[in-house]
Amino acid sequence: MSKQSFSTWYKSGSPWVWLNAGAVSISVVMVVGLLLLIAVRGLSHFWPADIMELSYQEPGGEAITLIGEAIETEVVTALRLKMTGVDLPEGQVSAERHLVKVGNRDYFGLDFRWINGPWVGEINYPENLVSVERREWGDFFGYLMEVKQQGKIVASGDDAWAELQKRLERSNNLVFEIKKIEKAEIGNINHGLEELRLRTRRLELDGVAAGSVQHLEIEQERKQWDVQYAGLQKQLSDLNMALNRDQMIIKMSDGREVEIPLAKVVEATRPNAMSVWLKIRTYGHEVWKFVSDDPREANTEGGIFPAIFGTVMMVMIMAVLVTPFGVVAAVYLKEYAKQGPMIRLIRIAVNNLAGVPSIVYGVFGLGFFVYYLGGNIDEIFFSAALPAPTFGTPGLMWASLTLAILTVPVVIVATEEGLSRIPRAIREGSLALGATKAETLWRTVLPMAAPAMMTGLILAVARAAGEVAPLMMVGVVKLAPALAVDTIAPYLHLDRQFMHLGFHIYDVGFQSPNVEAARPLVYATAFLLVLIIIVLNMAAISIRNRLRENYKASEG
Repeated sequence: MSKQSFSTWYKSGSPWVWLNAGAVSISVVMVVGLLLLIAVRGLSHFWPADIMELSYQEPGGEAITLIGEAIETEVVTALRLKMTGVDLPEGQVSAERHLVKVGNRDYFGLDFRWINGPWVGEINYPENLVSVERREWGDFFGYLMEVKQQGKIVASGDDAWAELQKRLERSNNLVFEIKKIEKAEIGNINHGLEELRLRTRRLELDGVAAGSVQHLEIEQERKQWDVQYAGLQKQLSDLNMALNRDQMIIKMSDGREVEIPLAKVVEATRPNAMSVWLKIRTYGHEVWKFVSDDPREANTEGGIFPAIFGTVMMVMIMAVLVTPFGVVAAVYLKEYAKQGPMIRLIRIAVNNLAGVPSIVYGVFGLGFFVYYLGGNIDEIFFSAALPAPTFGTPGLMWASLTLAILTVPVVIVATEEGLSRIPRAIREGSLALGATKAETLWRTVLPMAAPAMMTGLILAVARAAGEVAPLMMVGVVKLAPALAVDTIAPYLHLDRQFMHLGFHIYDVGFQSPNVEAARPLVYATAFLLVLIIIVLNMAAISIRNRLRENYKASEG
């Protein structure tokens, strides 16, 4: 290429086009690569991995047998192994080290164990090795020996597996019934008793003497609730007795035989005996449990449905709150306010608010919404419940309002940009045809600016869904005892605390006592949070595109 042609090519701007295209391509590759990394590291956790049985003996140590899942392998130097008190054979400078999930934490102390490759003996994969998912203490590995009913053996040997599956299904159905009674029916009774307590307290505040007609009616209703509660307690007692009927005997790697009540077992599988299609089916079942069950074991076991529900619910309420405030503010600044130094100062302040650290909004939400506004609401409307707070404590509504204030600058700026792109001639034409300014704004300007409003909402949702710092002050908790939506009036309880996927990631990743068990759940939860943000954004983008198409059709 000659110097003149290069100069012409440079002045045409083509280098900058190619540079931007390359930067965008690199960014897309990095984002896709990150998502793939998170997906692989997280979703692979639910695959039913084979269970191995191996012999292991370090120099000078006793030969042992280990049963467990192979998690990962790394190469370590002789110096690093020597720091742990292990010497490699003469002349060997490095060796493989394997992380094995041995389970049985209540007997071995730890779920995971590092073993050094040079001293690993024969490895086998017996088909009758059993993996037991328990409600407490994590997984359990071993050989199924017997199935018992009230201490008496009902099956052993080859017949034990089929009998175990049948009785485990019965056990899980009983657990479901018990949870249903405890959460739904007893929850309704507790709510009714609390309402009676508050009614009694209101009568006391109003000076109504004890023994009045109102007090007698309350006492009669309380007796009815007590009768229902006694019946449910009897029903629960019978269910628990039936639940504790069956046990299983499993032989561990060290030869000990352990009795495990089926009441503490979620499911039992034999991964080594599974076909590929059965593993795929089991994998789908495990993923579904992860997104639909409640968490267990300090959030390192079970599912994350309450966190999914809390995240989506908070974002939806935030979107409903932030959109009208942001749009009204943008319309005033653009259409009604007299442009001058004060309005320019307000716009600068709005732009600066978008850069304020989110934790500052959390402090503001705690001080203003929770303590001041919520405390006054309790004084005026919920005085009978005091000193126990109703709205004067962190909850879903205050978290949504805090995030609405955090994201409102984005909606204001995006809406103003949309209003600025509408030609002035359209406004003048509407006014010339006899429409008032309000009619012009409502029927002409705002519909044309709707795609810009949706753009602001998309950006607001994307930011709000991933925020954690302010939520730690205004409503999010490690484990919420009840969802914000249930069958008890008023059905949507904005005063309740909630779980959030972002905080769940922080809690599992940095506060978990079992780091190795929690690591894949961090990846899986992060991937799920990204998917939820993508779904919410795609829904908003679909609405925005439909609004654009409707506007084009009306123009035609």
